[in-house]
Amino acid sequence: MTTEMTQSQIRKSNSGKPFLTRQRRRTLTFYMLISPWLLGFIFLAVIPLVIGLATSFTNYDGLNLDSIKFVGLNNYTRAFGDPDVKFSVGRTLIWGALNLPLWLGLSFLMALILNQDVKGRGAYRTIFYLPSLVPIAIAVTAWRIILEPNFGMLNNLISQFTPKPVAIKWLSDYAMFGMTGISIWLGLGVGMIIFLAGLQGIPDELKEAARIDGANDWQVFRHIILVLMTPIIFFQLVMGLISSFQQLNLPLLITKVGISTTSVAPRPIYLYMIHTYTQIFTNGRYGYGTALLWLLFIGILILTIVVFWSQKFWVYDNSSEGDS
Repeated sequence: MTTEMTQSQIRKSNSGKPFLTRQRRRTLTFYMLISPWLLGFIFLAVIPLVIGLATSFTNYDGLNLDSIKFVGLNNYTRAFGDPDVKFSVGRTLIWGALNLPLWLGLSFLMALILNQDVKGRGAYRTIFYLPSLVPIAIAVTAWRIILEPNFGMLNNLISQFTPKPVAIKWLSDYAMFGMTGISIWLGLGVGMIIFLAGLQGIPDELKEAARIDGANDWQVFRHIILVLMTPIIFFQLVMGLISSFQQLNLPLLITKVGISTTSVAPRPIYLYMIHTYTQIFTNGRYGYGTALLWLLFIGILILTIVVFWSQKFWVYDNSSEGDS
């Protein structure tokens, strides 16, 4: 009896309630279940971010641990005076202005076409989505064959309609256009699927009611489909904007993959991330490179905030209707 009373007293707090209450057990279970993700987030995201931020204030070059020094904001101020940074920012803005609208427009158009009630549309959707499953290295290798200046399929096709053979350098002189074509080909399927999901969520009753009121197909598209799709367009715009500024693999693979490789990306596709990659892994300027990355983070954050602010002017929000 005494032993039972002692154990009961141990399990109870000063208030007389058991130490492991139902709420505490649920909280403990929750943290145990998310611990694999939480530990990964801490050790693979938070700690590297903190180390990267600290590195951006030093002269670390990857090898000078014994002589590392705190340089304050020198790496950040140096970036604003670096002509290659200004050039790469300009190329990145051009890349985003060229790639993002084309990708959004073509993805939306393809989703509209494949949302029609036609025979075999499931097969068409699968076929158009397949490029998104191709590994980027394999895709770039294949496209280098297609866009090769002298014997590429695209130049040979164009030569059929010109007086003499053409040798357009799609991956050097016109690398921005070549890279845009490859990027859209790779990402069109993902954008199409997301837009298609949004289109299938639009009630048919709204479109039928509009047609009964005398609306034609364009008016149905303009005043119903496009309006209700603005939240999906907004989501795609934000994700595409972030992806455009972080583009590294595609220009890097265009430069490195193939028989004729170079050590530096062609100037037309010398994007901001390429410059950062060059500073860190080619020149060994880890402190300067991480400062460039943090400046990129700040720039993307500002642009994202501006886009989120603009949504109140063009993105449809049905929550206000529900409140009223």
